[in-house]
Amino acid sequence: MIDPWTAVDGEEFEAYNQRRWGSSGWTLQLREQGGKDGATFQNWKWWPNTLKAHQLIQFASNHGVDTSASNSALFHALYEEGENVSLTDTLVEVGVDKLGLPRSELANYLANDEGAQIVQRDIQRCKQSYQISSVPFFIIRNPKSNDPPYGFSGAQSTRKFVEIFEELSSS
Repeated sequence: MIDPWTAVDGEEFEAYNQRRWGSSGWTLQLREQGGKDGATFQNWKWWPNTLKAHQLIQFASNHGVDTSASNSALFHALYEEGENVSLTDTLVEVGVDKLGLPRSELANYLANDEGAQIVQRDIQRCKQSYQISSVPFFIIRNPKSNDPPYGFSGAQSTRKFVEIFEELSSS
């Protein structure tokens, strides 16, 4: 989760950044780097509580939707469309419109917090297994090796991922 202490319904972006860090100036480099890879952050209005978004990803995965498609839909809704992905109604619309999920089943799943305990358990397990202390955090396994997975955190450029993949594939 981005920040588990964020209000359940999310917080307005500038107000959250003012309260937490004194300003949103820290996002300037993120926006600049993201723009190079097509993530313009053009309509970032909310700082979300991401628990229900994680539940949407879990629900979608259980319905055969690739996790990267779910993440992409959520990122686009939050950063480009200005949607508050903390809210059940918003997540249902993303799930139905972008991922083709069944409306009433998804709405009930999110409204009843089904899967919330599994999400929390998975987060704790990963924090302990990989010493995760910040997000985003990436875990990359080399399918050609029995070496432990490679983990790193922080927003990264496409070039950095290519370098890591090349390094791991040559070992």
